[in-house]
Amino acid sequence: MRQLGKRMGICLLLAAVCWTVGLVRDRAFLNRELIRLHVVANSDSEEDQAVKLRVRDAVLESIRSDLEQVGDVNAAEAYLRENLPKIEKIANRTLEAAGVDAQAVASLQKEAFDIRNYDTFSLPAGVYESLRIVIGEGEGKNWWCVAFPELCLSATSEDFRETAQMAGMNEGLTESLTQAEEYDIRFFLLDALGKLETRLESYPFFGTDSVV
Repeated sequence: MRQLGKRMGICLLLAAVCWTVGLVRDRAFLNRELIRLHVVANSDSEEDQAVKLRVRDAVLESIRSDLEQVGDVNAAEAYLRENLPKIEKIANRTLEAAGVDAQAVASLQKEAFDIRNYDTFSLPAGVYESLRIVIGEGEGKNWWCVAFPELCLSATSEDFRETAQMAGMNEGLTESLTQAEEYDIRFFLLDALGKLETRLESYPFFGTDSVV
């Protein structure tokens, strides 16, 4: 009986280790394979908030077809970095067409994000690569989602699952992000790991000093 108890204990320990390894792997996948889109408005005025969305739409439209052709996140990052001047130009052209006297600045950088809930899925907190577009003073509310892969265009949970799995997400991670009830604990722990990352990133020697 004692031997059986020991064996069960060892099996439970091994299962816990495997589950934890899988959790860390999924957290690393989110950090490594997603590029967020972060648009910051000039101010919280109704006009500036509306213009922010026009800039978002113009930028997404300009990069969508090209990003659909790239094979992985490294190619997507290289494309965005190479085309930052073009993205910035499109944003500024949109501002000019709207009669807004402000300039937009585009950059590609690491940013710490809090948990975000969207219509068909959620993303846990964490440090992500981000295409960041700041309009004018950048003192208004943010708009954020995912530039690559195109998860934010998913109209339904099924669309999201298809896009996510094509991007290489395993089924467990996909279900966690759509917050299927049986995966609630997994999402909670992914978010907790991400919050730990953002705390570490807030220290100067880690290089990221803001959470959005």
